[in-house]
Amino acid sequence: MPAAVEVQDLWKYFGGTAALAGINMLVERGEIYGLIGPNGAGKTTCFRILATVLKPSKGVARVFSYDVVSNPEKVRRLISYLPEEAGVYRHLTGLDLLRLTLKLYGAIDEDKLREGVEIAGLGEKIRSRMGSYSKGMRRRILLARALMVHPELAILDEPTSGLDVEHAVYIRRIIKEYAKRGMTFLISSHNMLEVEYLCTKVTIIDRGRILQSGEPTKLLQRYGAENLEELFLKVRE
Repeated sequence: MPAAVEVQDLWKYFGGTAALAGINMLVERGEIYGLIGPNGAGKTTCFRILATVLKPSKGVARVFSYDVVSNPEKVRRLISYLPEEAGVYRHLTGLDLLRLTLKLYGAIDEDKLREGVEIAGLGEKIRSRMGSYSKGMRRRILLARALMVHPELAILDEPTSGLDVEHAVYIRRIIKEYAKRGMTFLISSHNMLEVEYLCTKVTIIDRGRILQSGEPTKLLQRYGAENLEELFLKVRE
């Protein structure tokens, strides 16, 4: 059975600068896999390549054995992608957005629509225009949009960035629940405590290069670090 994600010697140049410098990564099915590092480390570039938004300069990236360059349509059928700065249609209601998403996937499945409403957890606000939503509410409706279609792989770039505790905890709980059902997650986060709580494996990336990969607890033990923030500083030295 192929892995969820295979990345081999992946490079991406913007001008003369390498945003990714020969990275390798393997994400097994059913994992919550964290890609962590500072701003500009290459996390979003990696996610955009896997989501077929960008093409790599060289190297190989496969999603469930499909190459992202030669088989982008097949990859897109298997994934959902939530960018960090994803926006909403301000004049649509949350319910409108969920219906529109299901239409794009072929047809409105009422069971999936109900599931999306449940994931969002917005109550009657689901029928309000999204221009009135707080940032946390917008993130919840976008997460519902990403998960209700039952992707094989959900790619979530900073899913709780800028959210208050209540919304962040809610989103983490939903991710955990869907991972238990067998969905694979690839997430990035600046919140190292969040990564420790959610992720079965992590890759630490800095300036386009991978510094370390493995299970969080084993990495902490290997480097004698108390948490992932301390670990990052140690492997960066």
